[in-house]
Amino acid sequence: MQYNRHLQKNSEIPEKIVNFAIQFSVQMSDLKEETTVGNTADQVKESGSARSTAEPGLEGIQLFYEKNKQMVNYVGGGLVAIIAGILFFQLYYLPTQEAEAVNESFWAEKYFEVDSFNIALNGGANVVTADGPKQMMGFTAIADQYSMTKTGNLANYYAGVCLLRTGKFADAIEYLKKYSNNDQVIAPIAQGAIGDCYLELNQFDDAINHYQKAADVVDNKFSSPYYLKKLGLACELKGDFNRAIESYERIEKEYRQSTEARDIAKYIAKAKAAGKL
Repeated sequence: MQYNRHLQKNSEIPEKIVNFAIQFSVQMSDLKEETTVGNTADQVKESGSARSTAEPGLEGIQLFYEKNKQMVNYVGGGLVAIIAGILFFQLYYLPTQEAEAVNESFWAEKYFEVDSFNIALNGGANVVTADGPKQMMGFTAIADQYSMTKTGNLANYYAGVCLLRTGKFADAIEYLKKYSNNDQVIAPIAQGAIGDCYLELNQFDDAINHYQKAADVVDNKFSSPYYLKKLGLACELKGDFNRAIESYERIEKEYRQSTEARDIAKYIAKAKAAGKL
């Protein structure tokens, strides 16, 4: 605003000069009048042009804001609301949900540890908490209600194992596939459990596929040879003795110190005999 007032104040000087020149030119010849007025007009135009181009960034921003004030205010307010929502979700809502899920899962895991799979799965048992007595939640409810949390994700694994142990293999597969993590311990067990379900359903190709994943998702001397052996047995049930032998020989070569390697030679011999290889 100060800049604009400065321009207006300075613009008074050339206007006085123009008026004086016009009055003076009346007493001069017509040629001189035209020349004087023309030159003065050009100076005014040049002066105005110079003023209009001074600090174009400031004028451009001000002009844009004045023309689009409502839109800018709406967009700015929307961005603030989005950022505030993200911060609230990340810093307050999600941690609160995680804490609640951990508290609920504590009781379900207790029943899981003593093989009370139906209670661990469905809940309903009366427990005493710091807030007083209540009915505990089962893994299926925890997985559903706290699906965005790590504990809710883990509840899918527990629910799947509970269903596997109670003979509900198709339902177990559904929950086990919902579990998503590359955990060094649970990830291979989850894949292996899916393989067990498919094997119980006599779907050998699917069982073999998931036993292979269980063996390879984490390469270690504990889970890898264990699931390679299961892979070999599933291949034998399917009648694919070549692949069964490959699985057993991999245990013999890569995991010599494992428990499975101690008697793997007889599995290799048995598969060769069955497949007449």
